[in-house]
Amino acid sequence: MAWNLAQGDGVRGVYRGARRLLAAWCALAALVCALAPSCQTVAVTGRRQFNMFSLEQDKQLGGEAYADAMAQSKRITSGPQYAQVKRVVERLIPVVDDPGFEWEFNVIDDPKTVNAWCMPGGKIAVYTGILPVAQDDAGLAVVLGHEIAHAVARHGTERMTTQGVGSVGLSILASQFETAAKHQEALLLATDLLVFKPWGRDNELEADEIGLMYMAKAGYDPRQASEFWKRMAALSGGGAAGSGLEQYFSTHPSNAERIARLERLLPKALALVPPGAG
Repeated sequence: MAWNLAQGDGVRGVYRGARRLLAAWCALAALVCALAPSCQTVAVTGRRQFNMFSLEQDKQLGGEAYADAMAQSKRITSGPQYAQVKRVVERLIPVVDDPGFEWEFNVIDDPKTVNAWCMPGGKIAVYTGILPVAQDDAGLAVVLGHEIAHAVARHGTERMTTQGVGSVGLSILASQFETAAKHQEALLLATDLLVFKPWGRDNELEADEIGLMYMAKAGYDPRQASEFWKRMAALSGGGAAGSGLEQYFSTHPSNAERIARLERLLPKALALVPPGAG
């Protein structure tokens, strides 16, 4: 939907209302995290997190989705590509903050897909298309450290929790205020931009940070993280750039933003590399 903030005082009021709603949600989340057993501390970053799902539910949800994805995929179970992924996974898992996941990995024969992911519960998939961009074990450790970090930080079910609470909040607001009800579509968009998209970008940056520390603890050179993202930027055709208004509408940080942040974190990561690692 084309969006124009100059659609009238009513819509601008809703936009301002969404900002106030964001502030209220933040205050409520802080209160809930101080009092509720549903709050945990994210490993490495120490961020307080509100998550209404249990670890067992993470495992169940991730396991079911993983089984479905694998049933539709052509898997590789031997050869140099499989050996590389196995080598990096087995080097990373011992150093992560394992909450009790049942780790599993599969290599998917799909050279056109430049991707990898880790489901809640520790289920990993690596598409062969990411391996040329990774180039070597250190580059693959950047990718897998980031994806494993998403699972360890429980970003998937945290997002499900946040979006569920947000949907309930919007429904209540729309039922109580005529302006909000009249412009509910605008309110939904404003809330998405002000709450869920920045929240998603923050999770990506958090996974970058956690993954950087994991790869360093596993003995990989953390300086390769920014190099990997430079290659990803070149692959997307945008160099290391990506900012401005389009970035505000994105669920992911720009390549330039994540590269700069990774480089700022390098001293901390380099201190974690075991002596003699290489």
